[in-house]
Amino acid sequence: MSETPLLDQIIKNVRVVRPHQDVIELLDLGIQDGKFAQIAPNISADTGKEVFDGKKLLGFPGVVDAHMHIGIYQSLDKDAVTETKAAAMGGVTTSLNYIRTGQYYLNKGGSYQDFFPEVLALSAGNFFVDYSYHIAPIASQHIDEIPLLFEEHGVSSFKIFMFYGGYGLHGLSDQQNLFLMINKEERYDFAHFEFIMRGLTRLVEKHPEARDTISLSLHCEVAEILNAYTKIVENDSSLSGLHAYSAARPPHSEGLAICIASYLASETNCANINLLHLSSRKAMEAALTMQTAFPHINFRREVTVGHLLLDVDTPNTIWAKVNPPIRPRADVEYLWQAVLNNQVDWIVSDHACCSAEQKRSAKNPNNIWLAKSGFGGTEYLLSGVFSEGSKRGMSYNHIAKLLSWNPSRRFGLLEKGDIAIGYDADLVLLDPNETFVVRAAESESQQGYTPFEGMELTGRVKSTFLRGNLIYNNGEVLGSPIGRYLKRPSNNSPGNSAA
Repeated sequence: MSETPLLDQIIKNVRVVRPHQDVIELLDLGIQDGKFAQIAPNISADTGKEVFDGKKLLGFPGVVDAHMHIGIYQSLDKDAVTETKAAAMGGVTTSLNYIRTGQYYLNKGGSYQDFFPEVLALSAGNFFVDYSYHIAPIASQHIDEIPLLFEEHGVSSFKIFMFYGGYGLHGLSDQQNLFLMINKEERYDFAHFEFIMRGLTRLVEKHPEARDTISLSLHCEVAEILNAYTKIVENDSSLSGLHAYSAARPPHSEGLAICIASYLASETNCANINLLHLSSRKAMEAALTMQTAFPHINFRREVTVGHLLLDVDTPNTIWAKVNPPIRPRADVEYLWQAVLNNQVDWIVSDHACCSAEQKRSAKNPNNIWLAKSGFGGTEYLLSGVFSEGSKRGMSYNHIAKLLSWNPSRRFGLLEKGDIAIGYDADLVLLDPNETFVVRAAESESQQGYTPFEGMELTGRVKSTFLRGNLIYNNGEVLGSPIGRYLKRPSNNSPGNSAA
């Protein structure tokens, strides 16, 4: 009779948090070939090659940060290293990154057939966590490339930036065709968005087996309203900083864009729609109204940790410039209520590392209009949601659902999102009682500042495991980058173990 082979690793004494179970059990986790292979109380230490003591910390499934930007403000290969170190220290084990042709990123236009292999080459060997990409079809030729991106590269999620056709990334602009690097006769407009949706509907018809995981994400703001209000607000001396930026990109612009996008989705039968980074009460109410108006469309609603932790009175004004803007406190509390009401499907960082030198104008550092948009924050995603969510009565399993399970299902990461037999052994050990003050100087990110600076959070990540490998422990990122590119949907699903 042959002996049972030793497990590669046993992580003992973990208070396991699962997305579909209210009970938190003290369990041991046996790992084999990067997967959870045995989950039980008191697994004998003699049955494992290595043993790690979880010290009765909470064990969450590895966080799936479903909205990040790698390589937007510095070269992708360099950005990947520092920013996924930051991800690892925050318990993120899967990074889903939005990317497109045009200015920033690789600073080139052309076909994705040429562009995306270059993205993958720059990514290889530079990610400390597993990763994949969402792609924005910018030029009309990109719509024809949607099947190629799905069939050859396993890209199942796509994006529209609704305001890009007539408004700049950082403010007013009449140079959008140059910015997007498309021909002057091309338009990035509602008709283009419609044709993207029709392209995705055709893809689903061709690949019905992937119906649940082919989706379209939208940044919902209407350029014409942003243009008009920016001109008004720039001439209003009573408004400054984040108050001014929020007024220049008003919430009803989000609401209107959501209504237009939703109607187009219904018109084109584009089944899976993700409404990204809803920042305001008006945006969330519009999203919920559209769910009722178009019940046959499978909507998902996203919010960011920035919009849940910051408001227009945050002292770190310039550092907190982002699109859509940080909003007044009443909007923040409304978003939290939506989270608690199960009206939000996942929470993300929208991480976009922008160095201090790039972020602010050297000549006029306090001018909100001259500042760049976006900031990092993946390292504070789990702790931020845990800290503020716990105060409001959010359960641990609800946190696991929003940060791991829901995004993993939507985006076809079928081996991620739960602590269960057959799933990737992605695990975060978190001390629920440890309080810390956010200091940018302690982050692995290259950014050098954070709009969360000085914020006190309760719930600190102590250890992060990626496929059973310890990649972060007690303040230190370990080893070299072992993150893998994830083709989606992943084929070998362990099955839905929600029971």
